[in-house]
Amino acid sequence: MKAWIDELINEKTELQIAPLIDVVFLLLIYFMVSARLKRPEADLSLALPGAVSVSTEMEMPDEQIIEVLASGVIMLNNKVYEAPDKSDLVGLEYTLLRYRQAAQLSKTKAMITIAAEDDAVHERVVDVLNACAGAGIENVTFGTVQ
Repeated sequence: MKAWIDELINEKTELQIAPLIDVVFLLLIYFMVSARLKRPEADLSLALPGAVSVSTEMEMPDEQIIEVLASGVIMLNNKVYEAPDKSDLVGLEYTLLRYRQAAQLSKTKAMITIAAEDDAVHERVVDVLNACAGAGIENVTFGTVQ
């Protein structure tokens, strides 16, 4: 028995490298097949506005236009909101809430168009969006100052 144990201790054990290479190639093929090199682009179904000529007059819903100027001034119906600490935005939200309630009573949709100048601060546009959300107005579009 001792001879057999001595023979095992003195015998060199070798690592079989061929099965390891096979496993590495199989893993490589698996990851190459399952990986995507480029993500597919999503279809946004986006329709840009254009000029349309109408032969008959349509009744357009009542719409309010909020202007955001480059100086940070927000204007709604010739009322100016320009407080740098945003304390006047509560008044804007209250005005928009009253507008939404009046639109509900007249059974029309409350629509807001935010017309921001090109150099307007984005924070002020977000403030107007927050005021619209606080008033519960969901129909908000963007335009340009003319």
